[in-house]
Amino acid sequence: CITMSAQRGNDSAVAVGDDCAAIPDGDGFLLLASEGYLNDFVASQPWFAGYCGVMVNVSDIYAMGGRPIAVVDAIWSDGAGQAKPILEGLATAAQVYGVPVVGGHSNLRNDRPQLSVAILGRAKKLLSSFAAKPGQQLLAAIDLRGHFREPYLWWDASTGAPPERLRQDLEILPTLAETGLCAAAKDISNAGIVGTQLMLLECSDLGGVIDLEAIPRPEGMDLERWLRCFPSFGFVLSVDTDNSDAVIELFCQRGIACAAIGTTDASRQLRLARGDEQQLLWDLNEQPLTGCGPTLLSEV
Repeated sequence: CITMSAQRGNDSAVAVGDDCAAIPDGDGFLLLASEGYLNDFVASQPWFAGYCGVMVNVSDIYAMGGRPIAVVDAIWSDGAGQAKPILEGLATAAQVYGVPVVGGHSNLRNDRPQLSVAILGRAKKLLSSFAAKPGQQLLAAIDLRGHFREPYLWWDASTGAPPERLRQDLEILPTLAETGLCAAAKDISNAGIVGTQLMLLECSDLGGVIDLEAIPRPEGMDLERWLRCFPSFGFVLSVDTDNSDAVIELFCQRGIACAAIGTTDASRQLRLARGDEQQLLWDLNEQPLTGCGPTLLSEV
C-alpha cells in the first residue's frame, strides 16, 4: 500500500484502501478516485479504453454508496488522430452513465497513447471495505448479461446495453447504503472475484470462507476463467445474515445474479471451499495483500 511510504496524520479521517477517498463534507461525503490504464490496453483498444475511463470510475463511486458528479481526463497521444477514438469512447460512456466530462489535460506530442481518468462523486451514507464484521455473509452480485471481449478476460455487460437500465442497476448500491441493509462493499476489479473479496477482508481485518461453486456465473462458463475475469458490473458485499435475503432480492429484481458465496470470521485467513474440500488461499497474518488493512497501518 502506498500509505506505507507516505506520511499520515494520526487524526486522518480519510481511510486509504477503499475504492474512493471518502472526504467528510457536511451531512455526507465527497468521493474522489482515479484510474490509470496500461499503455498496451490503450494502444490496442483505444475506444474501449476511453469507455472504461468513465465506466470503471463510475463503478468505484457506486461501490462506496455514492453517485457520480463529474470526471476529468488526462490523455497523451502521438497526434490528434490517435487521441480521437479514446475521446469518443469517453464521450459515449459519459452519455451512457449520465456523467459529464468537465475538463482535463492533453498532450498530442507523446510517443504513445496514455490515459488516466479521475472522478468526483458524493454519498449520503458510505459502503466501505473497512466496515465488514465477523459472522456476516459474503455476497457476489454480477451482471451475467454480457460477453467476453475476446481474447481478454473483460466481461462486458455495458456496451450495447440500455443506458437507463445500467444507471438504475447501479442505483442499488446507494440504496443499500442509505437504507442500512449493507455497510461493506467493493467493486470487482482486475483482482477477480476472489482477489477483490480478499482485499475487502484485509481492509476489515477479517478472514473468511468462499464457496467457489456458489459464485454466480453464466451457464457453461469455465470456473477458472470466470474467477479471473473483470466484470463491467460486479460487486462483493459483506452483509448481516438478517439482511442477506433482502439484498439479494434487490439485485435479482433488476435481473442481476446475486448469491451468498461465503462467510466472514476473525481468522484473517481466506479459505476456498469446493464440495467437501477446503484450502487456505491467503493468510493475512503472514503476508499482507495491499498493506491497507488496519493491523498493518496501525504500525505505520
